[in-house]
Amino acid sequence: MSATISLETGNTDTIIKLFNRSIGRLRLTNTKRLILASLAVGALITLLSAPLQAAGPSPLDPGGRPADTFVILLSGPYKPVVDKPVVDCPNLGLFQVNLCDGSYSTTKIYPVSGLPEEVSGQANPGEGPRSGERQAENAIGNFYVQFVGNNAAYDLPGGALTMVFTTGSLTPVPDGQGGTYFVGNLQLDITEATEIYQSFVGGHNQMVDILHQLADGTFVEHCFCIISRPQPPAAIKRQAL
Repeated sequence: MSATISLETGNTDTIIKLFNRSIGRLRLTNTKRLILASLAVGALITLLSAPLQAAGPSPLDPGGRPADTFVILLSGPYKPVVDKPVVDCPNLGLFQVNLCDGSYSTTKIYPVSGLPEEVSGQANPGEGPRSGERQAENAIGNFYVQFVGNNAAYDLPGGALTMVFTTGSLTPVPDGQGGTYFVGNLQLDITEATEIYQSFVGGHNQMVDILHQLADGTFVEHCFCIISRPQPPAAIKRQAL
């Protein structure tokens, strides 16, 4: 299942610039590694930019709900979520995940486009911390993921979502400093949502990811998530024309 991307051209340019900025942080000392990184990242830029530029705008809902497709940025170091009883765990209203079972790690979420103004207005769009930096005051939520497992959860203003990884691949690229960049594209299905995101159940998330594993084994994320509502059947689309 592929996401239908509907974003303004200005937002598209912003996403591409931010992605290019991420690429600029790759510190490779070997020509062969540089070529591999360029090919992997070039393919991702093509994958990201072509659908964005081809689609029309996806206006914000006047009722304060997200657009049909919205984009957020996962950025910053991952921290493990401590194993503790459910009663002491953050209650996101989700039933398909137990975020405190010891299998999850978490990082910050930043707005890019498509979220209601009262949500994204509290942070500068697309701004997240570089590797090792902390700018938590710009974050709008928390992302939870199982590094060994298939589940992920998004804690956002106005609600939360559960997703399941379905397909995708990450290409390892040595960073020249004992660590590795994992560059690639991942697909997730939305299986559960609360409050303003309930209409996204059955929808899709396309991740365009640069995951950096440092030499000490810790992970730093920089990932664009393109999240869309489920698409209506073709017959309904025809009737609407």
